[in-house]
Parts: sequence; structure tokens; C-alpha cells
Amino acid sequence: MTTFQVSMTEKELVQSCLKDDRIAQKKLYDKYRKAMFTLAYRITGDFEAANDVLQEGFVKVFRGLNSFRGESTLGAWIKTIIVRTAYSHLRKEKIFFESVDNLPPNSKVDWGHYLDAEYLEKAILSLPEGYRTVFILVEVEGYGHKEVAALLGISEGTSKSQLFYSKKRLREILKDQV
Repeated sequence: MTTFQVSMTEKELVQSCLKDDRIAQKKLYDKYRKAMFTLAYRITGDFEAANDVLQEGFVKVFRGLNSFRGESTLGAWIKTIIVRTAYSHLRKEKIFFESVDNLPPNSKVDWGHYLDAEYLEKAILSLPEGYRTVFILVEVEGYGHKEVAALLGISEGTSKSQLFYSKKRLREILKDQV
């Protein structure tokens, strides 16, 4: 077993994981577990599904770690795997995206100053899966529509329409709260 440094660089952590160092693998998992579970939960809207996505996603991470080229941060690379795994889970559950043409330009939603964060989180989780997935990726995670389309295998127009309708639905849910 490898002597484990308290402060490993990302590159050293990856190299140790590639050598099947179980301590390094646990450290990598522990470092990203909470953030990736949160992302998986926000996309799936279900604790059990999020746990399944997290487990399956990290299996993919460790199996594919040798393909990590360092072109992005390790966290961003893992996030992409978790997003794709969560979306794959939704597709297995037969969740489909609706395509709508000629949507009005996107505008930022003003949620007001007094909106309870927990209520907002519940409102987001109540969205249909397609709407919720795109909303989380664009509004929470900061992806662009082109990136979302590539991640999910949908058109940019579908991504835009899902975001538009997710915001519209959230306004309906939250209208009494703001």
C-alpha cells in the first residue's frame, strides 16, 4: 500500500488511483461524493435513483480514469460522467423531451427577495424530469444550451424549449411565494 500524503495534487491523486491504490480511490470518491450526489439528485429527483447514479457514475469514473487527459479539472470531468449517467437513468425510465419551435428569447427569472430556498428546491424537484434536467444544467450548473444538447443527445432547440417551459412551470408553482 502506498504512503498517503495529506495534500495530494489532482495529478498525483489520479496517478495513485490508476495504480489501484484503494486509499487514493476512497479519497477521490470522498472529495466529490457530496457534490455529485446533489447533482444526481437534482436531475433525477429521487434519493434512491441518485444513489444508483452516484454508484454507477463512480464505477465509470474509475474504469475510465485512464482516459482523463487533464483538459478540464477532474471535478468537471466527473460531473460530465454523473450528468450523462443520470440522464441515461432517466432515459431507462422512458423520460422524453418535448421539442417546441420558435420560443421567445430566454430571460432570467426574478424569484424575488423572500423566496424560501427549501421551497424553491422542492419546486425544482417537482418539475417533470426533462424540464428539471435542463433547468439544473443551465441555471444551476451553468452549462450553455450547446453543451446541454451534446451532453443529453438533444437539439439546442429542445434544450431551450425545456428551459423555457421549466421556468414557466416554476413561475406557476412559485407565484404564491414571491
